[in-house]
Amino acid sequence: MNVMTRPDAARAATPASSIDDVLASASSALADVDRLLSELRGALLEKVAPEGTPDRASMDEHQVIVHGYAWFATYAEALRQMHGWATRLEADDRLGALERRILLAAFGTYLAQLEGGVWMSQGEIVRPADLGLGGDALAAFRSDAVATLIAAGTEPSLLAQIGVEASADARTGDVGLEDETLVMMRDQFRRFADEKIAPHAHQWHLRDELIPLPVVEEMAALGVFGLTIPEEHGGLGMGKLAMVVVTEELSRGYIGAGSLGTRSEIAGELIATSGTADQKADLLPRIASGEVLPTAVFTEPNSGSDLGSLRTRAVREGEDYLVYGNKTWITHAARSDLMTLLARTNSGEAGYKGLSMFLAQKPRGTDDDPFPPEGMSGGEIEVLGYRGMKEYDIAFDGFRVPSGALLGGREGEGFKQLMATFEGARIQTAARAVGVAQNAMELAFSYAKDREQFGRALTRFPRVASKLGLMVVETMVARQLTYYAAREKDSGRRCDIEAGMAKLLGARTAWANADNALQIHGGNGFSLEYEISRVLCDARILNIFEGAAEIQAQIVARGLLSGRN
Repeated sequence: MNVMTRPDAARAATPASSIDDVLASASSALADVDRLLSELRGALLEKVAPEGTPDRASMDEHQVIVHGYAWFATYAEALRQMHGWATRLEADDRLGALERRILLAAFGTYLAQLEGGVWMSQGEIVRPADLGLGGDALAAFRSDAVATLIAAGTEPSLLAQIGVEASADARTGDVGLEDETLVMMRDQFRRFADEKIAPHAHQWHLRDELIPLPVVEEMAALGVFGLTIPEEHGGLGMGKLAMVVVTEELSRGYIGAGSLGTRSEIAGELIATSGTADQKADLLPRIASGEVLPTAVFTEPNSGSDLGSLRTRAVREGEDYLVYGNKTWITHAARSDLMTLLARTNSGEAGYKGLSMFLAQKPRGTDDDPFPPEGMSGGEIEVLGYRGMKEYDIAFDGFRVPSGALLGGREGEGFKQLMATFEGARIQTAARAVGVAQNAMELAFSYAKDREQFGRALTRFPRVASKLGLMVVETMVARQLTYYAAREKDSGRRCDIEAGMAKLLGARTAWANADNALQIHGGNGFSLEYEISRVLCDARILNIFEGAAEIQAQIVARGLLSGRN
C-alpha cells in the first residue's frame, strides 16, 4: 500500500534549500535508520528471545510485530540501496534532476513511515511503539537530516512534479546498470516484449490461452531458458542479475512471458547444483535450448507453504518408483516435458527428511487430454489472472518414474535440494513484480495523458500526478532492492533475507501500482476492454506464489533476529 505519513515534527522542519543536498542528507540519515533498526531489534528480542535465542512460540505469539520488524528492515535496506544507486550514478555523472527527485521522495516517504508506521498490507500498519520503542528513541531518530528529508521529500508538489515529468515522455529514471552487456540485453528484451508480447497479451488473457509456442520458441532462441545454466551444459552461464533484467522486461510485456523462465530457472538450478553427471548432461542442454519445458510439482491441496506435510508418495518397485498422491497449482503442467516432482520416499520419516526430488519426464498434453501418461490425470484450475501458462490439479495413481530420475541419486534430500533454489526463484519473482509494476505505471501514463476531463489532461490534476509520481518512485525502489538481492546471490553469499525483502516490496509495489493505475482509468479500468484490468489481476498473485508475503516476512525476521546477514 502506498501511504505517506508526515509527522508534525517533520512538517515543522526546514525543507532542504535545494534537492542538490539530498545525497549528503540521505547519507547522514542512513546512520539514524541503522540505529533505529538496531533499537527495534533489541526491543523485539526482549519479547521473543527471553532466553537469548528467538523462541518459536514467542515469535508466533508476537507474529504481527515480528513481521512488522521485517518490513522496517526492508525499508532500511531499500533506502541503503537507493543511496547506493544515486551514489553510483553521481560518480558516472548520470544523476540528473529526475533521479534526485526520485531519491528525495523515496527517502522522505520511507523515513516518514519508519517514524510514524510502516504498512505491511491494506489495514495492517506497525508502528515503532508496537515493538516497544519509546519517545526518546524516536526523538533521537528525528535528526536534522531525517527531519529535513521528511519535510522536503513529502512536500505535496514533489510527487506531482515527478509524475508530470515522467509521464510526459515515459522517462522514469536511469536504472543504474553499469555492465554494457546488461544494458544491451535490457534494450533487446524490451524491444522483443514491445513487438512480440505486449500487442497480444491482453487477447491471450481474455481468451485464457497459452502463450503460443512460436513465441516460446523465439524466447528460447534468445537464450531465456538457459540464462544461468553453465556454458558447458549449453547455457549462457550468466548471473542472477542478468536473469532479473531479462525477467523484468518480459514481465513488463506480460507476466506469463516473464514467468516462463521461472520453471527453467528452478529446474536448471536443481540439476546444476544437485544432479548427477548423467542428469546434467542429459537435461541441462535441452532445458537451455527450450526443447524441454519444465514445471515445478511441489504444492498439495492441504499443504501450501508447509512442504514438510506433503503426502504424495513415491514407492520403489524394482528399477522404478510408483507415485501416488495429489498436487495442485501446478503451472504450465500440461505443456511441460519435465516435472521436478517432490514426493515422500520414506513414509516412516515425518517432516522434511523423508522427501525426495524426482526429474520425471512426460509427454506434452493437449487441451482435450492434458495428461496422457498412465497413472496421471488432472484438470485446469480457472484463475483471475496469470493465465498465459494455465494452472492445474494433478492426481498420480501409480505414475511410473525410473530410479535414474531421482535427483542426485539420493533419497531423502529433496527438501534440502529445493531450498537451494528458493533464493533464485524469489529474486526472479521480485523481478516479475517490478516488470508488472512498470507495465501498470506505463498504462497509467498513457491513459492520463490522453484522457481529458474539465478541459485538461488527467496529468494536470495534482492527485493524479502524485499517484503517477509515487509509482515512479516505488518502482525504482523495488528495482534497486531486487538488483541488490541478485548481486548478493551472484557473489555466492546466502541471501534468503535479501531475496525475501525484494519479493516483499516488489509484490506490494506491483499491486499498488496496478490499483492506482486502475483508479486513474476510472470506470474504464473496470472494463475488460482495458489492459489495466488484466494487470490488476496479474499483480495480485505476486504476493502469494513463491512464498506468500507472510512467509517472506517470517523468513526475513527470523534471519535477522538470529543474527544472520
